[in-house]
Amino acid sequence: MTLSATSVTDTQNRNAARDEAPAYTLDASHSHVGFSVRHMMISNVRGEFTQLAGDANWDPNRPEATRIDVTVDVNSINTREEKRDAHLKSADFFDAANFPHITFRSKNTRRTDDGFEVTGDLTIHGTTREVKLAVEDVTPEFADPYGFRRVGASARTKVRRSDFGMKWNAALEAGGVLVGDEISIQIEVELIRK
Repeated sequence: MTLSATSVTDTQNRNAARDEAPAYTLDASHSHVGFSVRHMMISNVRGEFTQLAGDANWDPNRPEATRIDVTVDVNSINTREEKRDAHLKSADFFDAANFPHITFRSKNTRRTDDGFEVTGDLTIHGTTREVKLAVEDVTPEFADPYGFRRVGASARTKVRRSDFGMKWNAALEAGGVLVGDEISIQIEVELIRK
């Protein structure tokens, strides 16, 4: 028996559709990307990005089929201090004029004792580094009052801003530096099934 090129392509397409996890879009109005960084070696300053968009493929029974693609608008940074936000958007830090977006694209996902670990490429300030997100509190899919299916999750990671080319700092008279290098990132997402 011989297969035509058309039937081979049809079979490949059916297999690909079977392998792809259900598709979701990020509900930005119910999602949050926050961060914290050490200030003057004494306290943590917290901030957030208020504009984000993304898509995901997700099946809790097949984490290996997970695909995540998220974009964050750097100009939406909010630390509750206008002058600080302006400085963070400047060339000393994010250089939003030249690098207006932060992106994350997943590469693989594996189950852990506490949830899932998502490894992906994080691009900040034009530099891409591999990071691992610890994903927890993944909810089952629920129906909302409007007929949509939703799922939620929490994630966290830590990065060094110097790894992304953001090295501005100021030495303190008593020792130490004004801005810490390690950034803690906290994420809350709500996804809507397409």
